[in-house]
Formats: sequence, C-alpha cells, structure tokens
Amino acid sequence: MGQLVSDVTKVLDYNNSKKNAENERQKILSQIAADENTKTNLIKKALAEQRAKYGATGNSGNTLTENAVLKRLRAETAQPYDEKKRTNLEKISNIKTKKPNLLKTWLANIDKIAG
Repeated sequence: MGQLVSDVTKVLDYNNSKKNAENERQKILSQIAADENTKTNLIKKALAEQRAKYGATGNSGNTLTENAVLKRLRAETAQPYDEKKRTNLEKISNIKTKKPNLLKTWLANIDKIAG
C-alpha cells in the first residue's frame, strides 16, 4: 500500500511540476511578445525622429547615407531586445520536467512489495 501511495504522489508531483513549467513558459513567451511590441515602437519612433531631422535639412529621404543611417539606427535599437529574446528562448528550452518511471520504482522495490 505504501508503494501505491508513493507512486500516486510522484504522479501528482509530476503533474504539478508540468503545470508550473507550462506557466513559466507562458510567462516568458508573453514577456517576449511585450518586448517585441516595445522594440517595434522604439524603432518606429527612432526612425521617425531621424527622418524628421533629414527632412528638416532638405534631404529627400532616398540617399544612400540616409538609408545607411536608418539601417544602423534600426539595428542599434533592436539589439538589446534581440539579446533579451535569445536569453528568454534559452530559458524556455531549459525548463524541463522529469516524468516519473513507475516501472523502475516498482522493480527497485519488488522485494518490499512481495514481502
């Protein structure tokens, strides 16, 4: 009877850890989505400011220099968020739950069970 209780406890603990891992994954994914929105808004704002500066100086907006500056600005603005996304994806891949192997448990305790 004790082995049965132990096995049921292991299964329930596994189910709880599985739910907790899924909740943690969802929390990280929602953080990634929020960061993507923030990154997009920052990039749009930075590009609009830069375009306004170029427009104020009389540039048409199609010069190679302006395109290079805008590309660099976009990359610089996105870099911290891309690094954060990469670390969050690593965190997701590291969240694991170990499924209990009840057969191994039973075989290890066969002497106690047979009694």
